[in-house]
Parts: sequence; C-alpha cells; structure tokens
Amino acid sequence: MQRAKPLDLTLPISKTLPAFPGSPPPQFIEYSDIEQDGYNLELFFASTHTGTHMDAPYHFAKNGKKINQIPLEQLIGNATLIRLDNKTTMSNYAITKDDIRSFEREQKCDISQYQIVVFYTGWQKTHLTKNDYFTQNPGLGKSAANYLVSKNIRVIGIDSPSIDIGCDLKFSAHHILSKAGIPIVENLANLQKIRSIEFEFMALPLNLKGASGSPVRALVIDNGKNVKMSDSATTNHE
Repeated sequence: MQRAKPLDLTLPISKTLPAFPGSPPPQFIEYSDIEQDGYNLELFFASTHTGTHMDAPYHFAKNGKKINQIPLEQLIGNATLIRLDNKTTMSNYAITKDDIRSFEREQKCDISQYQIVVFYTGWQKTHLTKNDYFTQNPGLGKSAANYLVSKNIRVIGIDSPSIDIGCDLKFSAHHILSKAGIPIVENLANLQKIRSIEFEFMALPLNLKGASGSPVRALVIDNGKNVKMSDSATTNHE
C-alpha cells in the first residue's frame, strides 16, 4: 500500500516573515560565496520562537522541560483537527470548552482518543501580513486549556501566532499548558488542506540544549481515516 504524501504545515522562514512584536526578524547573512570560497554558506539569526515553532514547557514554567528534553515520541502521534474558522474571524476570540465539546458531539468522539489536538482558526490565512496578526488573534480560553489538560492531550497546535488570544497579556493558556508539561506548536500553516478528522502528525524541533523553544518542521500524513465530516465542520473553510 502506497503511503500518503506528507502535507507540510510549516511557514517558510525568510527575512519578510512577521516576527512577534519586540522579537528580532529572521536574518540570513552571507558568509561564504561559491565564486570566492568554493561553497555557499550563510549565517542564520532568529528567535527560537520564529515562524512555525514549538514552545517547550520551560517557556512559561520555571521547572518545565526544555526543548531538547521533550521525548520525540511525544511529538509524533495520532491527531485530530478542530475547525473553528466559522467563529474565530472575530478579533480576540477565546476558544472555549464548549467549542471543543461541540466538536466531540458532532464527530461522535472523545478527544482523549487522540494524542495531539490541532485548532484551525483561519486567522493566519487572512491576517498574516496585517498589523493585527499578533494583537487580536484567536486562542484558547482558560476553560478550553484546562479541558485539554484533563483529557491528557500530549501536544496542542494552532494556526494563530499564539495559543493565547492577542489581548491576554497574562498568557493564561500558556501557563496552564506549560504547567501540565504540554508542548505548544504555533503558526501552523496549510491546515485548511487537511480533509480527515484523524491523521498522523509530527512536529520536530531542533535539538537546542536548554532552549525554551525552536522552529519546527511540522507534517501531516493523512491516511483518509474518517474523511466524512459533519456539515457544520466543513463550512466556510476555503
């Protein structure tokens, strides 16, 4: 049986990629030239939370695991996509426990059967180059974050720049998830291309010793399981 083609969920890192306010934008500095040195080589300068990246628990928990301490097997597993783009067009929309429970009822499932949960808000698709991308983005409210912790989810991902809503300067969801030891993947791309409700997901960070985060290459292998979705889960996605 031929394996399904991987779907890349990663934003390309370039000099024009928007950076979180106060963080340095990515820089590529030419160091060697093939004409003069026989090979091309560049220096790469960026925050460890650039583009599609993973927050280690250490990012918001003093004694949390650092990025190199997260077991790789935790970052690869069966996942589901919760599509909320019919709601999250509103600025600073806080995803609630009820939103997740509605998904479970519609799909007749319990999210505890998944190791990884990914949220598609549509925010990145429509706001990546806008001034409000980092300040009014949707994210998890406290009830949703606590519910995910209670379900023993191993990794949580989202297509917005932060797991917290843009106006939450206390980073409530970050604190809840980091305390529970759950890595967070932010700025996921291409989620609208996932057609199944169950798929294999992986997001692998660089092995940066002692770091609070890292850019990742995030991938989905969609094997077509449970392709049929409810009408309410498939509207307004393109």
